Amino acid sequence: MTRLSVVIPALDEAAALPALLDDLSDLRAGGAELILVDGGSRDGTAELAAARVDRVLHSPPGRARQMNAGAAQARGDYLWFLHADTRLDGACLAALWRALAERPRWGRFDVRLSGAGPSLWLIGQMINLRSRLTGIASGDQGIFVCRGLFESLGGYAEIALMEDLELCHRLRREGRPRCLRPPLSTSSRRWEQHGVWRTVWLMWRLRLAYYRGVSPDALADRYRGGARR
Repeated sequence: MTRLSVVIPALDEAAALPALLDDLSDLRAGGAELILVDGGSRDGTAELAAARVDRVLHSPPGRARQMNAGAAQARGDYLWFLHADTRLDGACLAALWRALAERPRWGRFDVRLSGAGPSLWLIGQMINLRSRLTGIASGDQGIFVCRGLFESLGGYAEIALMEDLELCHRLRREGRPRCLRPPLSTSSRRWEQHGVWRTVWLMWRLRLAYYRGVSPDALADRYRGGARR
Protein backbone atom coordinates (compact mmCIF):
# COMPACT_ATOMS: atom_id res chain seq x y z
CA MET A 1 0.00 0.00 0.00
CA THR A 2 1.20 3.50 -0.84
CA ARG A 3 2.47 5.32 2.24
CA LEU A 4 1.33 8.92 2.54
CA SER A 5 2.81 11.75 4.60
CA VAL A 6 0.74 14.89 5.14
CA VAL A 7 2.82 18.00 5.81
CA ILE A 8 1.05 20.98 7.40
CA PRO A 9 2.96 24.26 7.82
CA ALA A 10 1.39 26.49 10.48
CA LEU A 11 1.91 29.79 12.22
CA ASP A 12 -0.64 30.91 14.83
CA GLU A 13 -3.35 28.62 13.46
CA ALA A 14 -4.87 27.37 16.73
CA ALA A 15 -8.32 28.53 15.64
CA ALA A 16 -8.35 26.80 12.25
CA LEU A 17 -6.15 23.74 12.75
CA PRO A 18 -8.45 21.52 14.88
CA ALA A 19 -11.03 21.29 12.10
CA LEU A 20 -8.42 20.08 9.61
CA LEU A 21 -7.09 17.52 12.09
CA ASP A 22 -10.64 16.27 12.57
CA ASP A 23 -10.96 15.84 8.80
CA LEU A 24 -7.68 13.91 8.71
CA SER A 25 -8.33 11.65 11.71
CA ASP A 26 -9.55 8.68 9.65
CA LEU A 27 -6.64 9.09 7.26
CA ARG A 28 -4.22 8.94 10.16
CA ALA A 29 -6.04 5.93 11.64
CA GLY A 30 -5.57 4.23 8.28
CA GLY A 31 -1.80 4.62 8.44
CA ALA A 32 -1.04 8.01 6.92
CA GLU A 33 1.60 10.08 8.67
CA LEU A 34 0.68 13.59 9.84
CA ILE A 35 3.45 16.14 10.35
CA LEU A 36 2.84 19.62 11.74
CA VAL A 37 5.66 22.10 11.14
CA ASP A 38 5.27 25.10 13.41
CA GLY A 39 6.93 28.36 12.44
CA GLY A 40 7.05 29.91 15.90
CA SER A 41 3.39 30.17 16.91
CA ARG A 42 2.47 32.08 20.03
CA ASP A 43 -1.12 30.86 20.29
CA GLY A 44 -0.48 27.24 21.29
CA THR A 45 -0.72 25.76 17.78
CA ALA A 46 2.06 23.24 18.34
CA GLU A 47 0.78 22.16 21.76
CA LEU A 48 -2.75 21.76 20.40
CA ALA A 49 -1.54 19.50 17.60
CA ALA A 50 0.86 17.36 19.63
CA ALA A 51 -1.57 14.56 20.49
CA ARG A 52 -3.25 14.54 17.08
CA VAL A 53 -0.31 14.25 14.69
CA ASP A 54 2.64 11.91 14.43
CA ARG A 55 5.27 14.62 14.63
CA VAL A 56 5.46 18.25 15.59
CA LEU A 57 8.51 19.93 14.11
CA HIS A 58 9.77 23.45 14.68
CA SER A 59 11.22 25.65 11.98
CA PRO A 60 11.94 29.30 11.29
CA PRO A 61 8.82 30.87 9.74
CA GLY A 62 8.17 30.73 6.02
CA ARG A 63 5.94 28.19 4.32
CA ALA A 64 8.61 26.92 1.93
CA ARG A 65 11.12 26.45 4.73
CA GLN A 66 8.52 24.75 6.93
CA MET A 67 7.32 22.40 4.19
CA ASN A 68 10.87 21.41 3.33
CA ALA A 69 11.54 20.68 7.00
CA GLY A 70 8.48 18.43 7.15
CA ALA A 71 9.34 16.66 3.90
CA ALA A 72 12.87 15.97 5.14
CA GLN A 73 11.46 14.03 8.11
CA ALA A 74 8.59 12.35 6.26
CA ARG A 75 8.52 8.61 5.68
CA GLY A 76 5.85 8.40 2.99
CA ASP A 77 6.14 7.51 -0.68
CA TYR A 78 3.98 10.56 -1.37
CA LEU A 79 3.95 13.98 0.24
CA TRP A 80 0.70 15.93 0.55
CA PHE A 81 1.08 19.59 1.50
CA LEU A 82 -1.96 21.12 3.20
CA HIS A 83 -2.48 24.60 4.60
CA ALA A 84 -3.78 24.71 8.15
CA ASP A 85 -7.02 26.46 7.15
CA THR A 86 -7.99 23.71 4.67
CA ARG A 87 -11.12 21.58 5.08
CA LEU A 88 -11.81 18.33 3.26
CA ASP A 89 -14.28 15.47 3.24
CA GLY A 90 -14.42 11.76 2.49
CA ALA A 91 -14.82 12.35 -1.24
CA CYS A 92 -11.48 14.17 -1.30
CA LEU A 93 -9.73 11.37 0.55
CA ALA A 94 -11.28 8.67 -1.64
CA ALA A 95 -10.23 10.54 -4.79
CA LEU A 96 -6.70 10.88 -3.44
CA TRP A 97 -6.33 7.18 -2.68
CA ARG A 98 -7.68 6.25 -6.12
CA ALA A 99 -5.19 8.60 -7.73
CA LEU A 100 -2.22 7.41 -5.67
CA ALA A 101 -2.97 3.80 -6.60
CA GLU A 102 -2.11 4.79 -10.18
CA ARG A 103 1.24 6.24 -9.07
CA PRO A 104 1.01 9.75 -10.56
CA ARG A 105 4.05 12.01 -10.50
CA TRP A 106 2.15 14.83 -8.86
CA GLY A 107 -1.24 16.44 -8.63
CA ARG A 108 -3.60 18.83 -6.93
CA PHE A 109 -7.29 19.31 -6.04
CA ASP A 110 -9.92 21.73 -7.15
CA VAL A 111 -10.65 24.34 -4.48
CA ARG A 112 -13.59 26.33 -3.19
CA LEU A 113 -13.58 29.31 -0.87
CA SER A 114 -15.32 28.81 2.46
CA GLY A 115 -17.43 31.98 2.45
CA ALA A 116 -20.90 32.39 1.01
CA GLY A 117 -21.84 34.46 -2.00
CA PRO A 118 -21.49 34.33 -5.78
CA SER A 119 -18.24 36.30 -5.90
CA LEU A 120 -16.34 33.79 -3.77
CA TRP A 121 -17.85 30.87 -5.70
CA LEU A 122 -16.76 32.47 -8.97
CA ILE A 123 -13.22 33.05 -7.71
CA GLY A 124 -12.92 29.37 -6.81
CA GLN A 125 -14.09 28.37 -10.29
CA MET A 126 -11.60 30.76 -11.88
CA ILE A 127 -8.75 29.31 -9.80
CA ASN A 128 -9.68 25.78 -10.88
CA LEU A 129 -10.00 26.67 -14.56
CA ARG A 130 -6.71 28.56 -14.59
CA SER A 131 -4.98 25.61 -12.95
CA ARG A 132 -6.37 23.11 -15.45
CA LEU A 133 -5.31 25.26 -18.38
CA THR A 134 -1.82 26.08 -17.13
CA GLY A 135 -0.88 22.98 -15.14
CA ILE A 136 0.10 25.29 -12.26
CA ALA A 137 -1.42 24.97 -8.77
CA SER A 138 -1.53 27.16 -5.70
CA GLY A 139 -0.75 25.89 -2.23
CA ASP A 140 -4.45 26.12 -1.33
CA GLN A 141 -5.08 23.30 -3.81
CA GLY A 142 -3.33 20.65 -1.74
CA ILE A 143 -0.35 19.77 -3.90
CA PHE A 144 0.70 16.10 -3.65
CA VAL A 145 3.89 14.75 -5.15
CA CYS A 146 5.93 11.57 -5.34
CA ARG A 147 8.61 11.90 -2.70
CA GLY A 148 11.39 10.81 -5.05
CA LEU A 149 10.44 13.47 -7.58
CA PHE A 150 10.18 16.16 -4.88
CA GLU A 151 13.64 15.29 -3.59
CA SER A 152 15.17 15.12 -7.05
CA LEU A 153 13.98 18.68 -7.69
CA GLY A 154 15.39 19.93 -4.41
CA GLY A 155 12.02 20.63 -2.80
CA TYR A 156 10.51 24.06 -2.44
CA ALA A 157 12.65 27.07 -3.21
CA GLU A 158 12.92 28.85 0.13
CA ILE A 159 11.59 32.18 -1.08
CA ALA A 160 9.29 34.64 0.66
CA LEU A 161 6.34 34.28 -1.74
CA MET A 162 5.30 32.26 -4.81
CA GLU A 163 7.03 29.09 -3.64
CA ASP A 164 4.04 27.06 -4.84
CA LEU A 165 4.16 28.50 -8.36
CA GLU A 166 7.92 28.10 -8.57
CA LEU A 167 7.71 24.42 -7.61
CA CYS A 168 4.83 23.75 -10.00
CA HIS A 169 6.77 25.20 -12.92
CA ARG A 170 9.53 22.68 -12.25
CA LEU A 171 7.05 19.84 -11.66
CA ARG A 172 5.25 20.61 -14.91
CA ARG A 173 8.44 19.90 -16.84
CA GLU A 174 8.11 16.33 -15.51
CA GLY A 175 4.47 16.07 -16.60
CA ARG A 176 1.13 17.76 -16.08
CA PRO A 177 -0.58 17.35 -12.70
CA ARG A 178 -3.33 14.91 -11.88
CA CYS A 179 -6.29 17.23 -11.28
CA LEU A 180 -8.75 15.89 -8.72
CA ARG A 181 -12.24 17.38 -8.83
CA PRO A 182 -13.58 16.96 -5.29
CA PRO A 183 -12.78 20.43 -3.98
CA LEU A 184 -10.82 21.22 -0.88
CA SER A 185 -12.28 24.11 1.06
CA THR A 186 -9.93 26.94 1.94
CA SER A 187 -10.62 29.88 4.20
CA SER A 188 -11.95 32.99 2.50
CA ARG A 189 -10.74 35.20 5.35
CA ARG A 190 -8.16 36.99 3.19
CA TRP A 191 -10.77 37.99 0.59
CA GLU A 192 -13.36 38.94 3.18
CA GLN A 193 -10.99 41.02 5.31
CA HIS A 194 -9.42 43.00 2.47
CA GLY A 195 -12.17 43.04 -0.14
CA VAL A 196 -12.92 40.32 -2.67
CA TRP A 197 -12.06 42.04 -5.93
CA ARG A 198 -9.28 44.15 -4.44
CA THR A 199 -7.62 40.93 -3.28
CA VAL A 200 -8.06 39.32 -6.69
CA TRP A 201 -6.47 42.38 -8.35
CA LEU A 202 -3.59 42.33 -5.87
CA MET A 203 -2.89 38.64 -6.46
CA TRP A 204 -2.92 39.04 -10.24
CA ARG A 205 -0.54 42.00 -10.03
CA LEU A 206 1.80 39.97 -7.85
CA ARG A 207 1.73 37.04 -10.27
CA LEU A 208 2.45 39.25 -13.24
CA ALA A 209 5.31 40.92 -11.37
CA TYR A 210 6.71 37.50 -10.45
CA TYR A 211 6.66 36.38 -14.08
CA ARG A 212 8.43 39.62 -15.03
CA GLY A 213 11.24 38.74 -12.64
CA VAL A 214 10.47 40.84 -9.55
CA SER A 215 12.12 39.23 -6.52
CA PRO A 216 9.94 37.23 -4.11
CA ASP A 217 11.15 39.41 -1.22
CA ALA A 218 9.85 42.52 -2.97
CA LEU A 219 6.61 40.73 -3.80
CA ALA A 220 6.15 39.76 -0.16
CA ASP A 221 6.52 43.42 0.82
CA ARG A 222 3.93 44.37 -1.79
CA TYR A 223 1.61 41.64 -0.56
CA ARG A 224 1.78 42.80 3.03
CA GLY A 225 1.37 46.43 1.98
CA GLY A 226 -1.53 45.68 -0.34
CA ALA A 227 -3.32 43.65 2.32
CA ARG A 228 -3.05 46.49 4.82
CA ARG A 229 -4.49 49.17 2.55
